[in-house]
Amino acid sequence: MANNIDKHKLETTSKTQSTLASTVGIKVTRKIKARDNSHQSVWFGLGMMGLIGWSVAIPTLIGASIGLYIDSHYPGERSWTLALLVAGLAIGCFNAWHWVEKEDMAIHDVNQEKNKEDHIDE
Repeated sequence: MANNIDKHKLETTSKTQSTLASTVGIKVTRKIKARDNSHQSVWFGLGMMGLIGWSVAIPTLIGASIGLYIDSHYPGERSWTLALLVAGLAIGCFNAWHWVEKEDMAIHDVNQEKNKEDHIDE
């Protein structure tokens, strides 16, 4: 009976240590990657947010401006301002999504290249 309890404690302890070791390994890997990407500072993130904001705002404002021009020169039942504002917003959101996707792919490509180099060095 005591032998079974000791065996159970040993299995539980080894599982806990294994889980702890894998968690620590993941955190260390994350910190090393963050240190390697130190060139991407807070300013890089703020610049990216500004870029994304402008990539949405400019098409929206252009759409609203064209809509205002059409509504003032060719009045009608429908509001071209609202329709083109929404169209500009949709184009801007697509543009921002495309830009973020492109940056994400570039980051993953750099990380994959570094991982390949690390495996070659070992």
